[in-house]
Amino acid sequence: MKVFNTESGALEMDSGEKRLNELGYKQELRREMTLFKTLAITFSSMAVFTGTPLYGSCLRYAGPASLIWGWVVVTFFTWFVGIAMAEICSSFPTTGSLYFWAAHLAGPRWGPFASWCCAWLEAVGLIAGIGAQAFSGSQALQFIILLATGNNKGGGYFASKGVFLGMYVGLTIIWAVLNTFALQVVAFLSIISIWWQILGGLVVIIMLPLVARPTQPASYVFTHFETAPESTGISSKPYAVILSVLLSNYCLYGYDTAAHLTEETKGADRTGPIAILSSIGIISFFGWAYNLALTFSIQDPNYLYDPNNETGGGLVPAQIIYDAFHRRYQSATGAVVFMCIIWGSFFFCGLSVTASAARVVYALSRDNGIPFSPIWRKIHPKYKVPRNAVWLCAVIGMLLGLPILKLDVIFTAIISISTIGWVGGYAVPIFARLVMAEKNFKPGPFYLGRARRPVCLVAFLWICYTCSAFLLPTVYPITWDTFNYAPVALGLVLSLVMLWWVLDARKWFKGPVRNIDVNNGI
Repeated sequence: MKVFNTESGALEMDSGEKRLNELGYKQELRREMTLFKTLAITFSSMAVFTGTPLYGSCLRYAGPASLIWGWVVVTFFTWFVGIAMAEICSSFPTTGSLYFWAAHLAGPRWGPFASWCCAWLEAVGLIAGIGAQAFSGSQALQFIILLATGNNKGGGYFASKGVFLGMYVGLTIIWAVLNTFALQVVAFLSIISIWWQILGGLVVIIMLPLVARPTQPASYVFTHFETAPESTGISSKPYAVILSVLLSNYCLYGYDTAAHLTEETKGADRTGPIAILSSIGIISFFGWAYNLALTFSIQDPNYLYDPNNETGGGLVPAQIIYDAFHRRYQSATGAVVFMCIIWGSFFFCGLSVTASAARVVYALSRDNGIPFSPIWRKIHPKYKVPRNAVWLCAVIGMLLGLPILKLDVIFTAIISISTIGWVGGYAVPIFARLVMAEKNFKPGPFYLGRARRPVCLVAFLWICYTCSAFLLPTVYPITWDTFNYAPVALGLVLSLVMLWWVLDARKWFKGPVRNIDVNNGI
């Protein structure tokens, strides 16, 4: 792709494409994304209302103070991770992003193994992320229908597990179909998404406390700490705090989406880092404001979890919104409208996560890193998108939802797998950047210099903590109905991946495979 240089009056190669060629890759995907479009898709992958399904359980563990201030603490450490990734993205603007970074930063000896681990962690996390958004979107739709047709007390329709699974599969198929077309379709919808979430977020954040007046006092929101061992089985205060902060840990990641789109973005060595950091800033502000709006608007904390309330105690934010509107207007219409805004956030988020997952699978298959790679790396001749990779991710995402029919804790497992895989994938290139010799790193426009070592160290330790937290049991006593299946599922998948590496893959997998011969000096 050529861009016009206003100073010289000549056409020049796009800086992102030039760096891509230096790294040994030719431009195959269509490079037409602007900074705003990249930011829109990245922002959509994080989403303002992502934490809605977790809000109730995290509030119950340790009360509002832990939830609210936990967001601030997580935001602080998230900036370290984002800054570390922005620097690497500026140097390596490739679709393979994390796993490509890991290969080059770890050096020729450890590069293949580092990229292998990173690629599979990222692929597992992103595909599980599709399932997490499909579940969240289906749950929001379930309660929209319940409140629109009455409520739990008034004969409203509550979707059965079979219907719920149908919603889950339907959303996943819609996302896959939309991602089958040119990325510009997803980019256009993501532009709608960013305005949907900003404007819709402002409506919910501002209007909900106004409708709910009188609201909870600031002392309750910012200082009230209370565990609930009778319902959670957790009496340890530190343990309760760790679990209450899971909401923030879950919401504040996904900004690597900008890196996955760098081969389709103009000036990606600059726009990629900007999109990463801008997304963190926007989501940090709006997410915290949303949690504050919900917490201030609580009418009766104990009634939120009552299985006989209007939402059956199934989705606490839906009950908070219903209580506010019903108390003031004796109607659920406003609550239905607000829930539709929240549902739209999940829809757009799932669409963007599907795009990211497909590009990770495409990049890995381009380097022969998964079975039947020639199939998954095919690019649609007209739309220039990895269509087969899109549908592979969608099918696996749908299979993840099948246990919905039998297990009540499937959402806990899906979000744990998604977070550990997705965020765990961040750790590999960041650790490699931490320990590598500085002379071997070719910086891009965004460069940390001497600050890179402390920044990367804090980022790496924070990622380790986050992944560990999502492996913990969330309810006691542990039974088949309350067991967190994420450690078992992840352990099985990663064990198979490592076994494959030891027995076979280490003999032929060399990490990213160049498809042009360029002497780039790295």
